Amino acid sequence: MKNNKTFLILAAMLLLSSLGISAAKKVHTLGDSTMAPYEESQTVTRGWGMYFGQFLTGGWTSINYARGGRDSYGGYNELWQTAKTKVEPGDYVIISFAHNDEKNGGMDGYQLKAYYERIGDQAKAAAVDLRGSIPSTTYKENLKKICDEARAKGAYPILVGAVCRSYFSGNKIRRNGRHDLGDSFSILTENGPTTGNSLPATDHTMDYTYHMQQLANEENIPFINLTEATATLYESYGDAKCHELLFDGEGSTHFNTTGALLVARTCAQMMMQQGILSENINIPVDLSVTPTDGNFGQAYKGQTLQKEYTLSGFGLQPESGTVSITATEGVELSTDKKNWQKSLSVSYQASTLIQTFYAQITLSQNGKQEGIITIVSGDKKIEIPVSATAVVLEGGTEVKAYWRLEKDDSYELTGPANVIPESWTGMYVQRYQNPNANTTWPDWTGFDASRKTQRNLLTGDAWPADEIDDNPERYIEWGIKPSTGMTLSIDQISLFVCGCGGNGMCSHIYYSTDNFQTRTTIFEMKKMPANNMQYVEAKPVIKLNEGEQLLVRVYPWYNGAATGKTICLSDLTIHGMATEAGTTGIRDNLNNIHIPYSYYDLQGRRISSPRRGINIVLTDDGTVRKILN
Repeated sequence: MKNNKTFLILAAMLLLSSLGISAAKKVHTLGDSTMAPYEESQTVTRGWGMYFGQFLTGGWTSINYARGGRDSYGGYNELWQTAKTKVEPGDYVIISFAHNDEKNGGMDGYQLKAYYERIGDQAKAAAVDLRGSIPSTTYKENLKKICDEARAKGAYPILVGAVCRSYFSGNKIRRNGRHDLGDSFSILTENGPTTGNSLPATDHTMDYTYHMQQLANEENIPFINLTEATATLYESYGDAKCHELLFDGEGSTHFNTTGALLVARTCAQMMMQQGILSENINIPVDLSVTPTDGNFGQAYKGQTLQKEYTLSGFGLQPESGTVSITATEGVELSTDKKNWQKSLSVSYQASTLIQTFYAQITLSQNGKQEGIITIVSGDKKIEIPVSATAVVLEGGTEVKAYWRLEKDDSYELTGPANVIPESWTGMYVQRYQNPNANTTWPDWTGFDASRKTQRNLLTGDAWPADEIDDNPERYIEWGIKPSTGMTLSIDQISLFVCGCGGNGMCSHIYYSTDNFQTRTTIFEMKKMPANNMQYVEAKPVIKLNEGEQLLVRVYPWYNGAATGKTICLSDLTIHGMATEAGTTGIRDNLNNIHIPYSYYDLQGRRISSPRRGINIVLTDDGTVRKILN
C-alpha cells in the first residue's frame, strides 16, 4: 500500500508539472445564514458567500463553510473544525458572526443552561437555546480561538462585521439592526435572567461589531466593518426599496441574489481598499456572469437539471440598453423558472445590471449532452459551454429502506444494506396519530385523513419567539450504509412532511454523505400550511463505498413563540442498488461502464468520490488517470 501511495503522489506531481498548475490559494468563509450557500431550486434566498469568489483572480478561490443558525460557538466548534483540515499556509479565513450570538437577548446559552441545572429546573434547562454569547466575553473568546488557530496554521484571519438587519426607524437602521442590543437586552444574574435592560447609545457594552473590532485591534487582525457598510447600503435604498430589491421577501435578514451579490462586492472592495489581497481582487466594471462553470452534473435519463446564473454589470455603456442571452439546441433559458425559451432579452438602466437567469437541460438520452450559452451586449460577448450527463442505475440487487411511521419508528429493509435508525436531537416523538381530521394528502396517493403519522415535538415543548432559521442542535435523522463488501448506489430519497397546529411550521430537509460537513438541500418551506402533507422527493446520483453512509435530516422551527405545534413525518424511503465493491452499477452511456477501483487526492489519500480540482483515479486494470472536477 505504501508503494502504491508513493506512486500515486509521484503521478500527481507529474500531472501538475505537465499542466503548469500550482497549489490552489483559498479564501475560507465562516458565517451564518446571511453568508451561507443555498440550493437554487429550493429557495430565492442567497448568501453573500456564494458570490464572493467571483471577485477573486490570480488562482484564488473561495470555499464557503457558512451555515444557517450558527453563532460564534458553532463557528468554532463546527464550521472551523471542518475548515481547518483544509486550511493551508498563506490562505485567508474570513470570520463573520453575530446574528445568532444575539439569541437569549445577549446572554450566553451555555451559561443560561448551567444556571437552570444548578437550581434544579431541568425542564427550563432542556429548553434553552444553546446559541447566544456575551459580546464582551464569550463572543470575543470564540472569535479569538478561530483566529489563533488560523494563524497557527500559517493562514491570515480577517474579522468581518456581520451584515445589518434591515430594521428601519425612519430612514435609518435601528441600533439592534446594527447588532447593538443596548436598547433592550438580558442579563443572567445570581437570581436568574433579567430582561429589558438598556444602555445609552454611547455605551457599546452590548455591541457585537464593536467588540469584534476591539478584538481585531488587540490582536492586530484586519477588520472589515461590513456592518456599517451594509447600513449605508440599505439606507441609500430606503426601507421599502431595500426590502423589495435586496431581500428575499421573508423578513429583514436574508438576501435575494441582488442583495447577496452587492454585499459580496462591497466586502471585496473594502478588502482591496485596505490592502488585503488587493492584487488578486477584481471588481468588474463591465459585463460579467457567474458562475463561469457550465457543468450541470449528473442525473438520470428523463430528468431535467437546472443551473442559476447571475449577470452583473457596473458602468455599462451606453447608460441604458439590452443584453441578449441565447442557447443552442437542448438548452432552455428563463428568468422566472416558469417560462422557458431559447433566447432572452434583458434591459438595464443607469449603466447598472444585476439579473438572475436560469438554464436547464433535459436529459433525453444516455451519456453527455452539451451546448453553449451566449451573452451579448454591444461588442461584449461571453460564451459559457454547458454540459450534463445522463446515467443509468443498473445491475446488482435492489435496496429499499422504508419507515411507515404509523405506530413506531420501525423500518423494513430489502436488499444488502444496513439501516441507520431514526433518531432525535433536541426533539422527541409526541405520539402517532392522524395529524388532524382535516389532513390532506396529494391526490395521487389515495390516502385520507385517517392515515396515522409520526408527530414530533422539540424538547421543552415551547417553540422560541425569535427563530428565523433552523437550530443546528434540533433535528430528526435517519440513513443507510452499504453492507460489508458492497457498494451502494442511491437513486431516491422521499418522505411526507407537514406541520400541525398552525400555519407557522418551517423546515429544511438535507442529506449528506460526509456526516454533515457538507449537505444538499432537498426541501425548504416556511410557514407550511397546517395539516397539508408535502411530498418530498430527491433523485440524487450517490455512490457509497463500504464505510460510508447517507444521512437524511429534518430541521424544523416555528414562526413565532408557540406551544402544541408539531412536525409530522410519514413514509420515509431510501432506494438504490447494491453491487459488489469495486463496481458502481452506474452507467453514463450505452457502451461505457465505469468501474473505478478508487479515487485519490493529490497527497495520495484515498477519497470516496472526486472533489473539486484535480483528482487521481486508479482503475481496476491498473491505469492511472486524472480527473479535473
